[in-house]
Amino acid sequence: MKIGIACDHGAVEYKTEIIAMLVEQGHEVIDCGCDGKESVDYPDYGYKCAKLVQSGEVEKGIVMCGTGIGIGISANKVKGIRCGLCFDTTMARLTREHNDANMLAVGQRTTGIEVVKDIVNTFLTTPFSNGERHIKRI
Repeated sequence: MKIGIACDHGAVEYKTEIIAMLVEQGHEVIDCGCDGKESVDYPDYGYKCAKLVQSGEVEKGIVMCGTGIGIGISANKVKGIRCGLCFDTTMARLTREHNDANMLAVGQRTTGIEVVKDIVNTFLTTPFSNGERHIKRI
Protein backbone atom coordinates (compact mmCIF):
# COMPACT_ATOMS: atom_id res chain seq x y z
CA MET A 1 0.00 0.00 0.00
CA LYS A 2 1.16 3.56 -0.68
CA ILE A 3 0.87 5.67 2.47
CA GLY A 4 1.46 9.36 3.16
CA ILE A 5 2.78 10.38 6.56
CA ALA A 6 3.31 13.76 8.20
CA CYS A 7 4.03 15.27 11.59
CA ASP A 8 4.98 18.46 13.31
CA HIS A 9 7.91 18.93 15.67
CA GLY A 10 5.98 17.22 18.48
CA ALA A 11 5.97 13.81 16.81
CA VAL A 12 9.18 13.49 14.78
CA GLU A 13 10.37 10.46 16.77
CA TYR A 14 7.12 8.56 16.22
CA LYS A 15 7.06 9.41 12.52
CA THR A 16 10.54 7.95 12.11
CA GLU A 17 9.57 4.73 13.92
CA ILE A 18 6.30 4.33 12.03
CA ILE A 19 7.99 4.87 8.65
CA ALA A 20 10.55 2.18 9.50
CA MET A 21 7.77 -0.23 10.50
CA LEU A 22 5.74 0.46 7.36
CA VAL A 23 8.72 0.06 5.03
CA GLU A 24 9.65 -3.20 6.77
CA GLN A 25 6.09 -4.41 6.10
CA GLY A 26 6.52 -3.63 2.40
CA HIS A 27 4.53 -0.41 2.18
CA GLU A 28 5.64 2.53 0.07
CA VAL A 29 5.76 5.67 2.20
CA ILE A 30 5.74 9.30 1.12
CA ASP A 31 7.15 11.45 3.92
CA CYS A 32 5.52 14.88 3.98
CA GLY A 33 7.71 16.16 6.84
CA CYS A 34 8.58 17.67 9.20
CA ASP A 35 12.05 16.39 9.94
CA GLY A 36 13.24 18.22 13.04
CA LYS A 37 12.31 19.41 16.51
CA GLU A 38 12.30 23.09 15.59
CA SER A 39 8.81 24.53 16.00
CA VAL A 40 6.69 24.36 12.83
CA ASP A 41 3.01 24.87 12.02
CA TYR A 42 1.18 21.51 11.95
CA PRO A 43 -1.48 22.68 9.44
CA ASP A 44 1.18 22.90 6.72
CA TYR A 45 2.07 19.23 7.14
CA GLY A 46 -1.45 17.90 7.75
CA TYR A 47 -2.64 19.68 4.61
CA LYS A 48 0.21 18.34 2.48
CA CYS A 49 -0.51 14.74 3.50
CA ALA A 50 -4.28 15.18 3.10
CA LYS A 51 -3.82 16.51 -0.44
CA LEU A 52 -1.92 13.32 -1.34
CA VAL A 53 -4.85 11.25 -0.10
CA GLN A 54 -7.39 13.49 -1.82
CA SER A 55 -5.59 13.22 -5.17
CA GLY A 56 -5.28 9.44 -4.91
CA GLU A 57 -1.50 9.57 -4.98
CA VAL A 58 -1.59 7.59 -1.73
CA GLU A 59 -4.27 5.23 -0.46
CA LYS A 60 -4.11 6.25 3.21
CA GLY A 61 -2.54 9.00 5.29
CA ILE A 62 -1.15 9.10 8.81
CA VAL A 63 -0.64 12.41 10.62
CA MET A 64 0.91 13.04 14.04
CA CYS A 65 1.50 15.89 16.43
CA GLY A 66 1.74 16.14 20.20
CA THR A 67 -1.88 15.10 20.70
CA GLY A 68 -3.03 14.31 17.15
CA ILE A 69 -5.83 16.83 17.56
CA GLY A 70 -4.53 19.85 15.66
CA ILE A 71 -3.02 18.02 12.72
CA GLY A 72 -6.13 15.84 12.41
CA ILE A 73 -8.36 18.91 12.31
CA SER A 74 -6.13 20.36 9.61
CA ALA A 75 -6.39 17.21 7.52
CA ASN A 76 -10.17 17.17 7.85
CA LYS A 77 -10.42 20.61 6.24
CA VAL A 78 -9.49 19.04 2.88
CA LYS A 79 -12.56 17.94 0.91
CA GLY A 80 -13.01 14.17 0.89
CA ILE A 81 -10.79 13.53 3.89
CA ARG A 82 -12.08 11.55 6.83
CA CYS A 83 -9.32 11.64 9.44
CA GLY A 84 -9.97 9.78 12.67
CA LEU A 85 -8.08 10.61 15.87
CA CYS A 86 -7.40 7.31 17.61
CA PHE A 87 -6.02 6.44 21.04
CA ASP A 88 -6.48 2.67 20.84
CA THR A 89 -7.06 -0.16 18.39
CA THR A 90 -10.81 -0.24 18.97
CA MET A 91 -11.07 3.34 17.77
CA ALA A 92 -8.84 2.53 14.77
CA ARG A 93 -11.00 -0.46 13.82
CA LEU A 94 -14.26 1.43 14.20
CA THR A 95 -13.11 4.52 12.31
CA ARG A 96 -12.35 2.24 9.36
CA GLU A 97 -15.43 -0.01 9.68
CA HIS A 98 -18.00 2.72 10.34
CA ASN A 99 -16.49 5.91 8.90
CA ASP A 100 -14.29 4.60 6.06
CA ALA A 101 -11.59 6.91 7.40
CA ASN A 102 -8.84 7.47 4.87
CA MET A 103 -6.50 9.17 7.33
CA LEU A 104 -5.38 8.45 10.87
CA ALA A 105 -4.26 10.97 13.50
CA VAL A 106 -2.25 10.01 16.58
CA GLY A 107 -0.38 11.88 19.30
CA GLN A 108 3.16 11.34 20.51
CA ARG A 109 2.49 12.97 23.88
CA THR A 110 -0.73 11.05 24.52
CA THR A 111 -0.15 7.49 23.33
CA GLY A 112 2.80 5.11 23.73
CA ILE A 113 4.72 4.06 20.61
CA GLU A 114 3.82 0.36 20.85
CA VAL A 115 0.14 1.27 21.07
CA VAL A 116 0.54 3.63 18.11
CA LYS A 117 2.13 0.83 16.08
CA ASP A 118 -0.86 -1.40 16.89
CA ILE A 119 -3.26 1.43 16.00
CA VAL A 120 -1.53 1.97 12.64
CA ASN A 121 -1.62 -1.74 11.81
CA THR A 122 -5.28 -2.00 12.78
CA PHE A 123 -6.15 1.08 10.75
CA LEU A 124 -4.37 -0.21 7.66
CA THR A 125 -5.78 -3.73 7.78
CA THR A 126 -9.41 -3.06 8.71
CA PRO A 127 -11.82 -2.82 5.79
CA PHE A 128 -14.85 -0.53 5.61
CA SER A 129 -17.95 -2.50 6.57
CA ASN A 130 -19.85 -1.15 3.55
CA GLY A 131 -23.11 -1.37 5.46
CA GLU A 132 -25.95 0.76 4.13
CA ARG A 133 -26.34 2.66 7.40
CA HIS A 134 -22.65 3.62 7.35
CA ILE A 135 -22.55 4.59 3.66
CA LYS A 136 -25.42 7.04 4.02
CA ARG A 137 -23.66 8.69 6.97
CA ILE A 138 -20.36 9.32 5.25
